[in-house]
Amino acid sequence: MFAVEVTDHIMIAHSLPRPVFGPAQGMHGATLTVDAAFFTEDLDEDGLAVDIGAATDILKEVLRPLNYQNLDEISEFSGKVTTTEFLARHIHRKIAEAIAGGRMGEAGGRVAKLRVRLHESQVARAWYEASL
Repeated sequence: MFAVEVTDHIMIAHSLPRPVFGPAQGMHGATLTVDAAFFTEDLDEDGLAVDIGAATDILKEVLRPLNYQNLDEISEFSGKVTTTEFLARHIHRKIAEAIAGGRMGEAGGRVAKLRVRLHESQVARAWYEASL
């Protein structure tokens, strides 16, 4: 299987209001590095799995509504605990919607699997991965 992975980042604020999160129950900020890996079984006639530029553009578009936001104030997340794992799945779904909507062009039909990985720090990360 082939993969093209692109990276961006977001700066967010949120709280995780459950005792299991200890001091992170209160409002805090995070800068998350976001990797999106697009997996294909084959290459196209130009030798590409997917176009890196298109993958980068889609990731930027998906992240834009989250960047510099307080996730506690986003209505779509009302009542949700916005853990890193939750955000990885959310971003995955938004990228998958963009692919299904044709944003990746013909190459989108070759994407068999997508992985979204969020790095909280140099020692901790979480991801969501699923077939498309």
